[in-house]
Amino acid sequence: MVDVAVIGAGQTKYGNHPSGLKGMWAEAAERAFASVDRDFEPRCVDEAFIGSVAFGGAQLGNTAALLTEHSGMDGIPVRRVENACASSGFALRDAWMAIKSGQADVVVAGGIEKMNDLSPERRRFWLGVSGDTEWERLAGLTFPGTYALMARRHFHEHGSNHDDLVNISVKNHMHGFENEMAHIRKEVSFEKAQSGFMVADPLTLYDCCPTSDGASAVILAADHVVRQFTDDPVWLRSSGAGSDFLALHDRPSITQVKATQQAAKSAYKAAGITAGDVDLAEVHDCFTIAELMATEDLGFTGRGEGGVFAREQRGVLNQGEVCINPSGGLKSKGHPLGATGTGQAVEVFKQLRGSVEAPRQVRDAEIGITHNVGGSGATCAVHVFGRDRA
Repeated sequence: MVDVAVIGAGQTKYGNHPSGLKGMWAEAAERAFASVDRDFEPRCVDEAFIGSVAFGGAQLGNTAALLTEHSGMDGIPVRRVENACASSGFALRDAWMAIKSGQADVVVAGGIEKMNDLSPERRRFWLGVSGDTEWERLAGLTFPGTYALMARRHFHEHGSNHDDLVNISVKNHMHGFENEMAHIRKEVSFEKAQSGFMVADPLTLYDCCPTSDGASAVILAADHVVRQFTDDPVWLRSSGAGSDFLALHDRPSITQVKATQQAAKSAYKAAGITAGDVDLAEVHDCFTIAELMATEDLGFTGRGEGGVFAREQRGVLNQGEVCINPSGGLKSKGHPLGATGTGQAVEVFKQLRGSVEAPRQVRDAEIGITHNVGGSGATCAVHVFGRDRA
């Protein structure tokens, strides 16, 4: 089987972006092309996969074709990938598989979402489309409400508490403060995060990620062509995926995400690693409780011990055994739905190459993972990246 490397990656700044879909994608793609060590042309790309929820319905059909023509990749096979908030995580998986299968040598995986050109009412509508329409959305359950249920149950079953979530929020804002691409670049005190405006009890404003515009792109290459482009590749060693029931009431437990467990188990096995080998993880923290549960599901701590992990600050940059969300995560960096998964890969690529801003560089990082979840956990993609090929 062919080995796959990341040779370039780029993204827009997340937040309120002045450009539309075409402009955002062109910016992210151009930055990815420019990050390749040797001259890289769009004509080098054999295929492309672009993740997008098509938030707001601005371009529901042929999104990928529209965008690739605005970045010099017209004429190649392209398709849009939709898997809720995990759309570009699965676009990355599709791109990896296209190379592993021998069908392509150079593939672009990316994602995009324009979220802030809608009214607040329309945004709330679109943010609910990834839940179970019949039994959750039409009954009035929001995404903050969904994750609030998870948080309350975790508190009940495992003795965690809201202060544990506050520690996660403070950490991610601290990491994101140094990230020039982050949506919210401000540090938050424990006291301020602890007393935030209530959104869905027990989750406050400081437990919720922002609504962001953004685009991201990653360039993958087969092992036999990598040296044409760089002598410093980051190897995409494995891709794992899993799924679970869409509606919470169908799951045996709402304090764990089975899709994450499945995806992580598959990715770790294929890469020949364990959770203990991971130096940094870009984790899908759409809400702070999502990160707490992910630290358990990804194997960084035992079942029910995510609160203790956060309390003891074991995910803080260059302080604990594994750095969780050195980018600031969705909480600080932002969450442009379809762009999040490949945006996580942009961060890991730069971290492993030692090219992020010095204050948030993970020391001696050799292995990093991305964890991208769709909805409240119905889908998940986990990818393992390494400095070494295997």
